[in-house]
Parts: sequence; C-alpha cells; structure tokens
Amino acid sequence: MKFSTFFLFLFLSIGYVHAQDDGRTLLRGQVLYRGNNVENENVINSTTGFATITDQDGRFAIRVKAGDQLVFTAVNYQLKIVKVTQAIIDNRRLVVEVTEKVTELDEVVVTPEDQERFLEVKNEDFKQYEYEIDRTTEVENIAESRTVHGMRDGLNFVNIFKALFNVDKNPDTPQRETLKVSEVLRHVYDDEFFVVDLRLPQDKIGAFLVYCDERIPSNALLKKENEFQLIDFLVTQSKQFLKELDEE
Repeated sequence: MKFSTFFLFLFLSIGYVHAQDDGRTLLRGQVLYRGNNVENENVINSTTGFATITDQDGRFAIRVKAGDQLVFTAVNYQLKIVKVTQAIIDNRRLVVEVTEKVTELDEVVVTPEDQERFLEVKNEDFKQYEYEIDRTTEVENIAESRTVHGMRDGLNFVNIFKALFNVDKNPDTPQRETLKVSEVLRHVYDDEFFVVDLRLPQDKIGAFLVYCDERIPSNALLKKENEFQLIDFLVTQSKQFLKELDEE
C-alpha cells in the first residue's frame, strides 16, 4: 500500500513539474468595470485551454507565455481578448477593463455599448429581430426556428461557399481538394460561439466538428439560403454530442 502511494505521489509530482516547465509563468491580474471589481469573470487561456475565474476583488492568476491569447468573458460583459506580450509578462501584472452589455426590453431588441453588430434576421417567415444570447435562460423556439439564438455577427457564407465548393474563376489558381465541413466551420466561428453558444468544452470543439462531418445531411447546408438550417443543425448536434459525452 505504501509502495503504491509512493508511486502515485511520484507520478503527480512529475506531472506538476512538467506543467511548470512549459515556459509559462504565473500572471496575476485584475478585471475592472469603470473602476469597480468584476467578480466571476471567466479568464481563459485559449492557447492552452486552461481557465480560471476572478475572485470578489476581481483578481485572477493564470499561467501564460508571450503569444498566448487570454479571453475574458462573463454574462453581463462583452467578450474581451488580450494577446499576451513580453511586456505584459515582464510587468507581471495585467489590468483589464471590460464593457458592460446593456439590454433594452423593446420587442426583443438588445443593444450593447459601442454599437456592437448583431445578426439581422431576414427571412419572409420571420419578423425582424436583433438577438444577443441570454445565457441565464434556456434556448426557446421564438418564431419558427431557434437558429436565430446565439449569433452575434452572422456567417461569412461567401467564404464558406468558396472553400467548400472550390469556387474560383481564375483558371491559373490550382484547385485544392474540397474541404470538409469541420475545416470550413473552424475558420468561420471563433471559440466563443462553440464554448458559450453551443456550450461545448473548449478541448472538444475539434471532436464535435468531426462528429458533424459524419452527420451533416448535405454540404449544401452551408449555402447562403440555408444559413438558419445550418445553425439549427449545429445546435441540435451539440446537444446530442454533449449527451453522448455524459454517457461515456
């Protein structure tokens, strides 16, 4: 028993030392909103996939190195992204000022500060709304589809179409092999969409997209006229994917 305990301790110690030997140092910082401490702000190193949360004084500590990307996100504040520089590391402290999300209840119109762009739904079966996801409530079917939820800037369907169907009128351009749906969507969406809107673990985004590759009914789902069906497909598949993860 003592022998097994010794090796377990040795294994954990080696793992800890390895984690400390990745060239990253502990960066301490604070998140503020108009001079006030921001508690429970998620601080994510999107490069490593590690995350922490601010305490009641808005303070946090996370391991970083130059070139890493820190993502700051919370329900009531807009997403903030900071690229770690050597100057930040040398200073050993980072103060981040976030911007509040302001919601006006006027026929489901959500208006944040700095006039952040939102998805404008244009479909003859829909009324015109501007949406920002409400992370405190369950996604509901408000018109004829739930696909309008969670979209901030919409999709770049021109780029999707070109990538997936090799649309290039220049005969001198070498034609590459058709991209998979997973490869296309990874360039269209950032991590916030997958982590916040679809509620996927950050380290499972790639696996989820491969999962979608095997289930998407047709690549035509990525065409402009099918944008709402695409989002609906991703929402549905993410729920099934998470369910299967829980069962494993």
